[in-house]
Amino acid sequence: MPSLTRAESTARGASIAVVSYHVDLDLTGGGERFRSHVTIRFRATGGASFVEVKPARLLAVRLNGADLDPAGLDDNRLALTGLVEENTLTVDAEMAYTNTGEGMHRFVDPADGATYLYAMSFLDDVQRIFAAFDQPDLKAPVTLTVTAPADWTVAANAEVAANPIPGRWEFAPTLPISTYLFTLVAGPWHVRRDSHDGIPLGVYCRRSLAEHLDADAEEIFTVTKQCLDRFHELFAERYPFGKYDQAFVPEFNAGAMENPGLVTFRDDYVFRSAVTDTERELRATTIAHEMAHMWFGDLVTMRWWDDLWLNESFAEYLGTRVTAEATRFDQAWTTFALRRKAWGYAADQRPSTHPVAPEQVTDAAEALLNFDGISYAKGASVLRQLVAWLGDEPFLAGLNDHFSRHRFGNATLADLLTSLSEASGRDLGDWAQSWLRAAQVNTLRAEVAVDADGRYTEVAIGQSAPATHPVLRPHRIGVGRYSVDGTADRVEVDLDPKHDGGRTVLAEFVGAPAAAVLLPNDGDLTFAKIRLDSASADAVRLLLPRLADPLPRALLWGEALDAATDGERPVTALVDLIGAALPAETEVIIAEDVLALSRSLVDRYLDPSARQASLAVIAEACRRLLDGAAPGGSLQLAAARGLIGATIDVELLAGWLAGRGVPDGLAVDTELRWSVLGRLVVLGAAGEPEIAAEAAADPSATGAERAARWRAALPDPAAKQAAWEIIVASTELSNRLVEATAAGFWQPEQAELTVDYVARYFTDQPAAARLRTPWVAEEVAKLAFPRYAVTRATRDEAAALLARDDLTQGLRRVVTDADDDLRRALVARTAVAAVSG
Repeated sequence: MPSLTRAESTARGASIAVVSYHVDLDLTGGGERFRSHVTIRFRATGGASFVEVKPARLLAVRLNGADLDPAGLDDNRLALTGLVEENTLTVDAEMAYTNTGEGMHRFVDPADGATYLYAMSFLDDVQRIFAAFDQPDLKAPVTLTVTAPADWTVAANAEVAANPIPGRWEFAPTLPISTYLFTLVAGPWHVRRDSHDGIPLGVYCRRSLAEHLDADAEEIFTVTKQCLDRFHELFAERYPFGKYDQAFVPEFNAGAMENPGLVTFRDDYVFRSAVTDTERELRATTIAHEMAHMWFGDLVTMRWWDDLWLNESFAEYLGTRVTAEATRFDQAWTTFALRRKAWGYAADQRPSTHPVAPEQVTDAAEALLNFDGISYAKGASVLRQLVAWLGDEPFLAGLNDHFSRHRFGNATLADLLTSLSEASGRDLGDWAQSWLRAAQVNTLRAEVAVDADGRYTEVAIGQSAPATHPVLRPHRIGVGRYSVDGTADRVEVDLDPKHDGGRTVLAEFVGAPAAAVLLPNDGDLTFAKIRLDSASADAVRLLLPRLADPLPRALLWGEALDAATDGERPVTALVDLIGAALPAETEVIIAEDVLALSRSLVDRYLDPSARQASLAVIAEACRRLLDGAAPGGSLQLAAARGLIGATIDVELLAGWLAGRGVPDGLAVDTELRWSVLGRLVVLGAAGEPEIAAEAAADPSATGAERAARWRAALPDPAAKQAAWEIIVASTELSNRLVEATAAGFWQPEQAELTVDYVARYFTDQPAAARLRTPWVAEEVAKLAFPRYAVTRATRDEAAALLARDDLTQGLRRVVTDADDDLRRALVARTAVAAVSG
């Protein structure tokens, strides 16, 4: 399917204005297809253009009363000639349901056999549902009619206007929306309804998840109402799209999608087992993130995908901010500091890095690749830095002016900067150039000199940038001085490389007693990696257990993780810090993320013997954390999960499955059982009979995904071969089942068993990537990469693959970035070997 280019979009946007879409979908046929009929009314200033449609069979096309030959369809493009000022196009087609989470996704629930449909039109997949001018700046009202089984529930962007006969739903016209925001859900959905401040609210899930949604409906509605109230306080424009429905849908690719009037979420957010408060907070921030899109993305939409940051960076920033300000999850910025920014820092240092706001995104396929930690986490961090510099009042005034000028239209970076500059009285040109147009990340290092009396003779913050991206930026940061008992004071300083060359001396610290830990970027106001001075780094293990505020704890853990990632400190030093300080941790997000991020390093940066010793330290830290955690609480669950992933104690794991030796308050429920079983499978202590028995006890879609993952993890040649065939050849299985299989295939403990598949990845992936849609292909390629094969030979295979000129954009980016991760791991292993030698 040809990807729409920026040049084509610009040209078509200048010559076409869409007046309306009238869409009629018939979902009653069953089988693999549905009927689609659309009438598009549009104005044209040129004589020719094209419309996109991706049918299973194109039945009829009529333009201004004249029939067009359906054979004129060229892949997904239908040429339109002889256009006049006012035009009417009708397209009648049979469309294919998908199992990829794109277009019209069809899902049969294994729990009860019920069928569910949902439409996912992002990024350019509305053409899999009906013919359209599929680009973000050709916004228009959509009037939808759906025919479906009479006992189904059907919902869409707008309210139902009429239900004239059973099985037929007629929806009111939407306000002008971009084609990628069209959606509907259809099936025997379970629905809960409420209202708030005059806005009808609804939440949807599959019937088999009804009891779990009902258990959490009050929390979901409460968060939704709190976020609506806060956005109405921040923005002069009220939520404009009528009702606010939220549908939790199966086999969704993204976390959620901001369709106005009907936001869709992956139904993993309907929790069926015990979860930590971190997971509940993630659901809350996702709700807030998607709600922020109602203004940034839906009310005002980027003109083209090079301004993706106008959607995602703002939604990420505002979603975190509003969650912290309006809901019980008031530590959302701590989560952001450790989890989301780690994602952003990693993405920004890889070969595929790009500016937050690139000068140009060539086509829609390239745009898909930019939905990453830069467009989300780095962009949000940049906005937080902008607020610290401008002040909140001018920032919000600029946003409200932006909405007023461009409501129900499209805008660019230049448009937003105009509004912000006028509201603040500051020229943002230089700021935008360094923060939005330049890639990569700065590092801020504390440089400290102390006299014999323990007082500072000089304190400076040195700023550096990679040689490939030598851009130093202005930063407004906090610098915290922490005593070993956890008490602190903080000053705010401006780093201005134009005046100080990248080394800012903090004169106010001279003569003051030296702190146990001097923390740059205290408060986490900017996007920059930090490094402590050596004395501070040594004192961290003493400070962490005594430090009450979780945000600086998150920053200190993040600094330790990042220094290990960069090879500046050995991973074993990080593991020692975990052994010393993690058992005293009280914030569940910190415990969970430290364990998750450190495990990635331990599994890749250490050879097998050093890895095993480090896992023993981590397992013991988790045991101690578990012993001290309150029964039934989030921290207890996080500690148990960490212990399961690190231990090799088969007797303990088998006992938990059998109900023996389980800590008081810990529920070994469905999800925890799968985790325990998975670890036993990897250790060779459980096999196919145990997986089959667990799957029979959990006949759900999630159970099927867990079974697929752990079947791929079986330490058995036949199981590996079967899993590999699914990864590289299956199109019958859904996106989520293929991804689960890829996620389970590689295990650090199975290097000898899987050694032959390292070369097979590089041989098989080019063809496999073309079997699937770009989104799914990229995710599978990422999960299936041999990340634990940390050898020069693996890198040579990667280099040979990247030398080819027939790779998809997605596969090329995956392999380029994964190879860079291997480079780091190989450097770390080499350094350890040199020291040991």
